[in-house]
Amino acid sequence: MDTMGLHRQIQQLKTTVQTGSYDFDEMAMELFRIQSSHNPVYRRYLDLLRIEPDFLTSLDQVPFLPIQLFKYQNIRTGYWETNIWFESSGTTGQQPSRHLIEDLDFYLANCTRGFTRQWGSPQDWCFLALLPGYLERRHSSLVAMVSHFIERSQQAGSGFYLYDHQKLYNQLLHCKANHTPTILFGVSFALIDFLEQHPLDFPELHIIETGGMKGRKEEMTKESLHGIIRQRTSAHIHSEYGMTELLSQSYSRDGLFFHDTPTLRFRIFEREDPLVQERKLNRAGRVGIIDLANVATCSFLLTEDLGRFNGQGYTIDGRLDQSEWRGCNLLVQDL
Repeated sequence: MDTMGLHRQIQQLKTTVQTGSYDFDEMAMELFRIQSSHNPVYRRYLDLLRIEPDFLTSLDQVPFLPIQLFKYQNIRTGYWETNIWFESSGTTGQQPSRHLIEDLDFYLANCTRGFTRQWGSPQDWCFLALLPGYLERRHSSLVAMVSHFIERSQQAGSGFYLYDHQKLYNQLLHCKANHTPTILFGVSFALIDFLEQHPLDFPELHIIETGGMKGRKEEMTKESLHGIIRQRTSAHIHSEYGMTELLSQSYSRDGLFFHDTPTLRFRIFEREDPLVQERKLNRAGRVGIIDLANVATCSFLLTEDLGRFNGQGYTIDGRLDQSEWRGCNLLVQDL
């Protein structure tokens, strides 16, 4: 396929994703056929696995690209240039991941559709954001998404509050007094710090924690985190699952279980073999993601998260340590 033909096909697939008129498995297999042929990094990975894409006939056979490759390679399908990218925060001394963005408007529209399915139109909400660490970086996908929601909101007071906890607290009290539908997006460590200073009785508030202590506090399970938050507020507690390398998100309304969405599906792989899916309920494994919105990069990603499926939904249990990546590293080193 020539460059122009591939470009047209990518644009057509993006349009299909936007309409939602597709069978997930068929759409994913179409993306696999294109990305396995026209994404050099993914193609090289398949070659190292000695997998011939033409022989794969079902989605369960598709290998997932180790997400750590975003730290060292430009992951893209086709030939396009961009001056926009998302970059992970990481911790001091770590190589950040970089996700090249072919179409920022496509990402923001997909975020809006995902949010609207769960919460309704962003126009109806007052968005308050407590995202230090993210806001201080120029290339955060989370900040781009929340900024877009704030811009679309028709509620006064929407905005980022960084470290001004008193101003945020005053705005929350104002929203409560005026019965304003309010969502507080917050990174875990910042929510804990804020609520330690300002316990909050606001039962109508929805808090969406985005995870991550980012080295500021000791990592903890979601159950422990939400337990601490619930001691200090009467608000509804939810979670968002997203990352630099994904253009889709999953929301957990109960704060614990994540679910597949029209553009995102979870997979659990065996810890000892990242090419084999974990079929047993409630058994921890490596989290894989199929993201149909990653049309122009790679839709099949093996994350650094541990998770499990228990029949109700997916839980995220923590992160893999470096020893558990060894099976992938042997291949990654050759890319």
